[in-house]
Amino acid sequence: MSSASTSTPVRLDRSLSLWQLLVMGVIMVQPTAPMPPFGAISAASGGHAVSTVLIAMCAMMLTALSYGRMARAYPFAGSAYTYVAREIHPALGFLTGWSLLLDYIVNPLICTIWCAKAIIGLFPGVPYAAGALFFALLFTMLNMRGIRATARTNEVLAAAMGTVVVWMVVASVRYLAARGPLSFADLLIPFYDPTRFTVAQLSTGASVAVLTYIGFDGISTLSEEVHDPKRTILRAIVGTCFIIGILSAIEVYVAQLVWPASKPYPDLDTAYIHVAGLAGGPLLYSVMSWTLIVATIGSASGAMLAGARLLYGMGRDSALPKAFFGYLEPHRRIPSRNVLLIGIVCGVGAFLISYQLGAELLNFGALIGFMGVNLSSLLHDWFRAPARGASRRWHHLLAPAGGFTVCFYLWISLNWKARLIGIVWVLFGLAYGAWKTGGFRREISTFAEVSE
Repeated sequence: MSSASTSTPVRLDRSLSLWQLLVMGVIMVQPTAPMPPFGAISAASGGHAVSTVLIAMCAMMLTALSYGRMARAYPFAGSAYTYVAREIHPALGFLTGWSLLLDYIVNPLICTIWCAKAIIGLFPGVPYAAGALFFALLFTMLNMRGIRATARTNEVLAAAMGTVVVWMVVASVRYLAARGPLSFADLLIPFYDPTRFTVAQLSTGASVAVLTYIGFDGISTLSEEVHDPKRTILRAIVGTCFIIGILSAIEVYVAQLVWPASKPYPDLDTAYIHVAGLAGGPLLYSVMSWTLIVATIGSASGAMLAGARLLYGMGRDSALPKAFFGYLEPHRRIPSRNVLLIGIVCGVGAFLISYQLGAELLNFGALIGFMGVNLSSLLHDWFRAPARGASRRWHHLLAPAGGFTVCFYLWISLNWKARLIGIVWVLFGLAYGAWKTGGFRREISTFAEVSE
């Protein structure tokens, strides 16, 4: 091998198309995203699950627009960390990235816990420890392959889950047809039930329904692995929110018709599986259980994929130790050490925290990241546009301002325990940053030049 070739820096593999990125985004969020929280959304909204899912879609698309516009300005792997660090201040970017890490690390961790317990439900003889270690290893191995292999796997997962979603819709239509004709008023009840509607419940339901879209931001961490990122990331991230929103609305609409909200569910946590059993019998009940396991595997793999890229972006800029976090495995061009680290956290953490606590922590980091990206977009596209000679349009102001406001409202509405642990996590990151920079007297990040 020539000296020239050995001196060429290893870069992420820029090979993903818009279609592959859309598929990966849908898998990160899950095509079945509203199914696990369906009972909670229905209860919180007073049976207006469809309306709240669509309201949440509009709210998240505002933030998606901010992500897409910032990806045009900074098409690099660090996502929210990069946008805030380069647009506002490196120290704030570090804290944003540190907060978002809580989301990306806890997501595959709680997926490990959920899958291990789901397997016990299907096969009671399997020990929890064996299931947890198996799934932590599975998620890690799925991400130790090259990005092209990961994209192909996601296409298979999307097709499989899409088939089950279609099955559920068809089974629901057949069930409703056999039960008798529905009036126009009956068909509107999942959107608006005059006997149960209140603005307070609709607002509460919408704040819960936002959980349906958590994960879409992971697309922006792949900016260095996609063709033409300045155009593709914006299209893919907004497209993902729209696709998930429409799929989710259809899924909860048929479920609400099959099992009206006025009739209590045997268990809110598994409400959608009970609806599937009513619409399609024991076979669909069993298939739906397995489908949600598969969907959780896809979601965990996607979160680990995004988390490893976020750590890589912070490591490459020396915000975290560069020798470890900024390393790329030369052959597959993946941040393999970061993948292994998150995998170890999943394997160990599955024995230390509960699923409920982990789920409550997810939104803390995610919403801080969302607020940071919206603020960065507001500064870049509205306040600083004239200095760059760029034109300003009203949506450059309204979209990020609206997205920031919604995310801030949701953030202050979080459970107090999640806020407390999240704040401790941020303070730990703040202490590390202060130590690294001598009390923030030195720059915390040294931005690497990245070819587009």
